[in-house]
Amino acid sequence: MSAQYQRFLKVLEKWPAEKSKVGSGEWTAEPAIKMSGAKIISGTAVAKSIREELRNEVSAMGKQLADFVPGLRIVQVGGREDSNVYIRMKIKAATEIGIDAAHVQLPRSITEVELLDKINDLNEDPRVHGIIVQMPLDCDTTIDSHRITDAVSPEKDVDGLHTVNEGRLAIGDLGGFLPCTPWGCLELIRRSGVEIAGARAVVLGRSKIVGTPAAELLKWANATVTVCHSKTRNLEEITRSADILVVGIGVAEMVKGSWIKPGAVVIDCGINVKPDASKASGSKLVGDVDYAEALQVAGHLTPVPGGVGPMTVAMLMKNTVRSAARFLERLARSQWALQTLPLKPQRPVPSDIVIARAQKPKDIAVLAKEIGLEAREVSLYGNKKAKISLSVLERLKDKEAGHYVVVAGMTPTPLGEGKTTTLMGLVQALGAHKLRNTMAALRQPSQGPTFGIKGGAAGGGYAQVIPMEEFNLHLTGDIHAVSAANNLLAAQLDTRIFHENTQKDKALYDRLVPAIKGQRKFSPIQLRRLQKLGIPKTDPDTLTAEEYGPFARLDIDPDTIMWERVVDINDRYLRTITVGQSPTEKGISRETRFSISVASEIMAVLALSRSLEDMKQRLADMVVAFDKRGKPVTADDLGVTGALAVLLKDALEPNLMQSLEGTPVLVHAGPFANIAHGCNSIIADEVGLKLVGKDGFVCTEAGFGSDIGMEKFCNIKCRTSGRKPNAMVLVATVRAIKMHGGGAPVTPGAPLNKQYTEENLELVQKGLPNLLQHIENGKAFGMPVVVSLNAHSADTPAEHELVKKAALKAGAFAAVVSTHWADGGAGAVELADAVIKACEQGNQFRLLYDLDLPLVEKMNKIATTMYGAGKVVLSPAAEEKVKRLTDAGFGNLPICMSKVSGSFTGDAKIKGAPKGFTLDVEDVYVSAGAGFVVAMCGEVTKMPGLPTRPAIYDIDLNTETGEIEGLF
Repeated sequence: MSAQYQRFLKVLEKWPAEKSKVGSGEWTAEPAIKMSGAKIISGTAVAKSIREELRNEVSAMGKQLADFVPGLRIVQVGGREDSNVYIRMKIKAATEIGIDAAHVQLPRSITEVELLDKINDLNEDPRVHGIIVQMPLDCDTTIDSHRITDAVSPEKDVDGLHTVNEGRLAIGDLGGFLPCTPWGCLELIRRSGVEIAGARAVVLGRSKIVGTPAAELLKWANATVTVCHSKTRNLEEITRSADILVVGIGVAEMVKGSWIKPGAVVIDCGINVKPDASKASGSKLVGDVDYAEALQVAGHLTPVPGGVGPMTVAMLMKNTVRSAARFLERLARSQWALQTLPLKPQRPVPSDIVIARAQKPKDIAVLAKEIGLEAREVSLYGNKKAKISLSVLERLKDKEAGHYVVVAGMTPTPLGEGKTTTLMGLVQALGAHKLRNTMAALRQPSQGPTFGIKGGAAGGGYAQVIPMEEFNLHLTGDIHAVSAANNLLAAQLDTRIFHENTQKDKALYDRLVPAIKGQRKFSPIQLRRLQKLGIPKTDPDTLTAEEYGPFARLDIDPDTIMWERVVDINDRYLRTITVGQSPTEKGISRETRFSISVASEIMAVLALSRSLEDMKQRLADMVVAFDKRGKPVTADDLGVTGALAVLLKDALEPNLMQSLEGTPVLVHAGPFANIAHGCNSIIADEVGLKLVGKDGFVCTEAGFGSDIGMEKFCNIKCRTSGRKPNAMVLVATVRAIKMHGGGAPVTPGAPLNKQYTEENLELVQKGLPNLLQHIENGKAFGMPVVVSLNAHSADTPAEHELVKKAALKAGAFAAVVSTHWADGGAGAVELADAVIKACEQGNQFRLLYDLDLPLVEKMNKIATTMYGAGKVVLSPAAEEKVKRLTDAGFGNLPICMSKVSGSFTGDAKIKGAPKGFTLDVEDVYVSAGAGFVVAMCGEVTKMPGLPTRPAIYDIDLNTETGEIEGLF
């Protein structure tokens, strides 16, 4: 770099913001100062005015959203001093305005791939609203500068150089980011007061940065534009015809006074160093226009320096503030720009999989953008499903949450009454027909029922999650992650018992804390165990012989082990097994069993965790057994907490899918509704509530009837999350009501008795008490109850009318008939209207009991209020376990009642709504990580079996099309 050029940079950097005097090293300039012939258009003064306007805008943004600051990042490769000067000027201007500007300096050795990765990181950073890549790139490797500028997101390209922004300008779309120097030129012309429309404009120079975009801007401002360049003939003649002359040719003082039309506006974009022996520096700064000559001819003239230069920086800042404003606008935007998918219902209604296949889902990345997710917050699994990063909760932490609706059911028949179908019909109606921001939040189904008898759980008819194959099978592997984590803990549990039984204290201790490369140290989880034991030591070599045993031995009592292995299929032969029969296990065997994966406590932990940290603590707290002194043994004691968290890290992110009508669906977690709480995850609901905004709706489902799933949704899930649901939708069918009125048994796979296919008002009347008890259940929590009658083809209007009148008389907020199975969202519009009105009533939600009540009193409160029982009676074994759990500090946990789903009682054969019965509690155990105590009311299997003819027979893979067949 020449000494002359270095002096030029020093002059430029020290350029005072308020002063300019042409030709001497000190300048004074104001807008449109009259000197000789031309008025001087001071870019310095105009830029100062723009900066002041921007400062006020940024201040207003901070008031609109607390602590909000526009962010600008200036990326530089290498360390050229001329680039450093320009960067410092930009950062200074940004700081004055209130923009958070940072210089991202990268080494000369950086590769193109590494630079692209860095730019992508900035693209995905929500704190960054503008990105500049300082040119030229001062690098040792070959890097395509055009590819780099095009790597900057068009939404953050505040230089206006991205091909997309250039293309938008070329077609007259000025809604993108405009190139800063040409935009500054246009602003100077406008502020001179000269009319652009109809004027003849000549642009001298056709560079990508100045000439070409300047010509486009003038054209769209309705000037008649000619672009001249090095090959243009009769150049002087053309420039003399210009009312507006913009010069950016890169040749010092090339344009003479004779080239200029008298009275023309002349904008000089050049900046050149010219030797000048009269100056102490030996040089001066000049433009592409001979300033002294132009001054005598032009009507308006920009000086150099002090003209276009300050405007370039000012317009860069304006683009940055504009980008930040758009970000805020998107953040505050209440209505999604959701493109719904049209439905064309067929008659008769085809099978679920035929309907699902007939609808082509939207690309999931498109849906994610429509509902306000940033690209960095979405991990795509193909183009039909994705995971959502937990970082979205931090970004939206200050956003008001939407309305929260729980969908529950009456006591079901073995065929199910269509809770999921109703939920999907409701969200399709709210989202696609009422145009409300609406999110469905569902559990992920187990593969056990999918291959067994019940089939999938994606809804049905024209109210489904799609693609149903993805939904009902592996999805993104969350259940497999739960299975792996569960079985790792089981393996460590049995292995620890084996090693403690086959080694002395010192040998066991030495193997637990081995010397690696001559050094021994405790792992963090081992240090936690020392703390728990009250051993204040961190050096493994300082423990005494008396301390080896307590540290190394958990002394697990095999008779108290509660942890079981799991697999996500129905397998009745795993209900009781013996482990440890190999000769290598030295006779240390025990009887145990498998459960289905969704019955694992880890699934409940996943569903109830509020963050990664919370999940990790819950995993640590899981009690797997008791030791021989009656103390609980946890996963943390077994040293497995961190490994479990690693297996479950990705599984904690909710999954995004869509409905048949293109509305968003969150699918996450799938705990059993009897031995666990039967609801999707807290995290999925939180993500949904923030995304829909204060006027939107998140509709979620609680398993089985309101007595089981909804009660736990309120007393366990909502107690943990702190959320208060606004309304409850109670799903009922005439079929189920008739069954509870004394109708014939309903058996899967068998034809329905004619009592169900013909009008029978007497049976309906007798079965109504079951429905009315479920209405009372919702009211007990202070929720308005909207009864949704899921219409079947055999129902009659008289039966529907009887049910609706009884529901309203019992205190339901509304009772409607829905035909969503046959008609999609259009068949649930009346239901959607009722839900909207119910949510406008004001939230009166309350919990059923206080945690400080004794465990048995909490059980009684649930049984008498939710089931209509007279009292709860515990077996001697259950009484003993209640005492043990209370003594161990678990007495203040909520209760998870585990009972049959087909009756309010503990006997599935008893239908209707009996009152005053005794509910027997046979067993009690703690799910400490999930955070509740389970009361077992009779035998509830955690491992279903396959029927004689499972769905397996119908499921197949078409090897020609790759399509899955036979799912339902």
